[in-house]
Amino acid sequence: MTVRVHGTCAPGFEGVRAEFERSFAERDELGAAVAATVGGELVVDLWGGDADRTGTRPWERDTLVNVYSTTKGMTSLCAHLLVDRGELDLDAPVARYWPEFADAGKADIPVRWLLSHRAGLIAPGEPMAPGAVYDWEKVTEALAATRPWWRPGTAQGYHAVTFGFLVGEIVRRITGVSLGTFLRTEVTGPLGADVHVGTPESEHGRCADMAPPVSRETPPSSTPPSPASSPASSSSRTVFGDVPKPPVTGLSDHPMAPATLALQYLPLGDVNAAAYRCAEIPAANGHATARGIAAVYAELACGRLLSSGAVERLRTCQSDGDEPDLVLRTGTSLADTWPWGLGYMLNQYGQAGPNPRAFGHGGAGGSYAFADPENGVSYAYTMNRMGAGTSGEDLRSVHLVGALYEGLRERGPVHGR
Repeated sequence: MTVRVHGTCAPGFEGVRAEFERSFAERDELGAAVAATVGGELVVDLWGGDADRTGTRPWERDTLVNVYSTTKGMTSLCAHLLVDRGELDLDAPVARYWPEFADAGKADIPVRWLLSHRAGLIAPGEPMAPGAVYDWEKVTEALAATRPWWRPGTAQGYHAVTFGFLVGEIVRRITGVSLGTFLRTEVTGPLGADVHVGTPESEHGRCADMAPPVSRETPPSSTPPSPASSPASSSSRTVFGDVPKPPVTGLSDHPMAPATLALQYLPLGDVNAAAYRCAEIPAANGHATARGIAAVYAELACGRLLSSGAVERLRTCQSDGDEPDLVLRTGTSLADTWPWGLGYMLNQYGQAGPNPRAFGHGGAGGSYAFADPENGVSYAYTMNRMGAGTSGEDLRSVHLVGALYEGLRERGPVHGR
């Protein structure tokens, strides 16, 4: 069945539309959107497919969808705004802003180690009950009491869920408002960007339902068990593969122990449920349009919103040479080594096009967004059919990014390799 694609592409960028259509025809796309800007001009704005698995709701121009960890780019931006304003010091101990955080040997952990996944706090000290992730105070209190899982600063491991609580609590302590509120009042509201952390119930009718990969699809009438609740196995399926269930007592318990800690000590529940959409989980549950995310990254690509010094700082590699990521090395096909900026994925492997200085963030299942300041480009891809990887390497996005830069080359030289 041919899926009709809606929206527009500026002259020269028709290849993006062709690749987007090909994703529906050949890459198992269900519903999706892609948007890109060049020099602040919206040159790609496409959407199509279905917002649910039954095909009863079409994906519309304003359809919102859960973008998982692509949310982290928005959360990190909030912290960098406070740094730019002189209200947050990246090298100050977290405990300066959050005194309780000093417990359990964490008094000297600097803010930058939270943003660069070096704090050793990929999970609370003990597994938390399903639904606890919706209780901000309970999660942040548990993290403040947790002893790091490794000596802070000596290794990096993707703080898949805790990142948002850790950075978000600093934002809350400084500003007096939640991360989602700060993002809305300081960034997305003024820009008119349709991006939410803590999506109001009034907007849930616009939200697409997430769907599993085709290889794990079940009939829409049956409800697959969640990884956190299935009693039949000692392991469960995630985007990282099969991971053992909690409890895990240390990183050496199992090759997948870091992923278990990062993903399952805070079980997320039903990602299509109202409770999940309403909650603020600033590492994992932003709901947005591709156009909205691209609009935010356009500000960074065009030298607005943050100072030039802040943009250079956030995309400066914080990793130690060819350092592995203890969690992502089991979740991405890109490489065993992983370069982190301050809250952003760097472009060492070209998933954000040819410019190695581009930066952004990907989400579980395939969503991805980035800014490329040297070329003045921003890009965002959102979808509801879970696919491969977490870091921009999903082939649906890879082909869209390739076509975007082919179109850019028609306008002139492109900075990058």
